[in-house]
Amino acid sequence: MLTHADIWAAIDRLAQENRMTASGLARRAGLDPTTFNRSKRITKEGKARWPSTESIAKILEATGASFAHFVGLVRPDQTLPPHQTVPLTNLHDIDMDRRFNASGFPIGSDWDEIALPQIADPHAFALEITDNQMAPIYQDGDILIVSPSMAPRRGDRVLVRTTKGEIFVRRLIRHTAKRIELQPLAANDVELSLPVDEVVSLARIVWASQ
Repeated sequence: MLTHADIWAAIDRLAQENRMTASGLARRAGLDPTTFNRSKRITKEGKARWPSTESIAKILEATGASFAHFVGLVRPDQTLPPHQTVPLTNLHDIDMDRRFNASGFPIGSDWDEIALPQIADPHAFALEITDNQMAPIYQDGDILIVSPSMAPRRGDRVLVRTTKGEIFVRRLIRHTAKRIELQPLAANDVELSLPVDEVVSLARIVWASQ
């Protein structure tokens, strides 16, 4: 007997096979990005919500997977590699006041989740790129894993949040007692030199699904 959890697990596995989040898979299939969000899998009344056959057909077409393959993902003979679940949002939905504490760690319930290989930082979180503004370095659908606990080193790619509410993804050039200098990743970006007291957090990007 197929269960509600089995079907949703198969969708998650199909997304992981294609190096996407569930929302990225939905977007590729032409569905609303929130179609497969964990918050949509149970109604407010606590009733299980099942994915439609139409949405399953669309993700199979979008990924080129057969229905037989999808059925195999429902209860695979081999378990998935060890993983952890980390908070997930997209780069444009970050709200400094609601989503992070003073240390730059993710807080609150306004996050989705994604299962990934083990990350050393228990406070790590994931960001999904939803456009091509940072192409060719990062493109639509890429997932960045950000570690607010690991000290960035020169040359690391970093996520920067400022007191003005600005969000930047850059490469760290220099970090002195007074300033932080950042190199652009995309051709249309510029180098930045920010006073240290204007930077809320400087977090290292430790992994990207590219």
